[in-house]
Amino acid sequence: MMGESGSVAVITGASRGIGQACAVALAGRGFSLFLTAEGTAAELEQVSADCYAAGADAVDWGSFDLAVSGEAERMVAAALARYGRIDVLINNAGIRCRKPFGGFTREDFASVVGINLAAAFFAGQAVVPAMRAQGGGRIINMASQMGSVAAPTNALYGMTKAALIHLTRSMALELSADNILVNSVSPGPIATQYNIDRYEGEPGARQLMEGRVPLGRFGSPAEVAEVVVFLATSEGRFVQGHDLVIDGGYIIQ
Repeated sequence: MMGESGSVAVITGASRGIGQACAVALAGRGFSLFLTAEGTAAELEQVSADCYAAGADAVDWGSFDLAVSGEAERMVAAALARYGRIDVLINNAGIRCRKPFGGFTREDFASVVGINLAAAFFAGQAVVPAMRAQGGGRIINMASQMGSVAAPTNALYGMTKAALIHLTRSMALELSADNILVNSVSPGPIATQYNIDRYEGEPGARQLMEGRVPLGRFGSPAEVAEVVVFLATSEGRFVQGHDLVIDGGYIIQ
């Protein structure tokens, strides 16, 4: 059963926010962890310590620039070299680039697509042979409510997240025969440090955003992690090709 001692999870973008919360939550379920992020050694060391404190069997980490061709595959290879198996891959790494439509550059496009979509695509491809050989596994793609709704300045970000949701469904369809479950999670307004900093100088803007959420508040990274743990463990074994939206009801309006 997933989550017992011996299960291994790889988490990208694990140095802060939702990735960090997922790491600590899975550590509490007895997972061994391979944490990745770009150029954040001190943060990853701290997350590793938090994971051990939460009960992780083992924790290792690596720094990878997932926008660069071949790095996603190198990450998967490093995790396999360390543990010999990967039970869960969580493609959480992501970046934003907010601009009015018409102002994006080719460089913006390549960067956001490279991290938000291509990294998940190629990490997923890289992990399939190992999961197939071990009899199955779980792949969880971190999408966004912006993959389902439109918002000003979010055309590029939302496009990648919508594509990630479609990729999730395509992977699930093709990999079901191998007992590889593929699902996505779409957070809405979450109190990550990015959003806290964004609204710090505009308290009225945060109140306006919270007013659009039926539950009347931002969610927490830990609340997203709860859903990821569900998908990563045995409780989610019949959920396939689904996008779970965690947004306090934002998109039901």
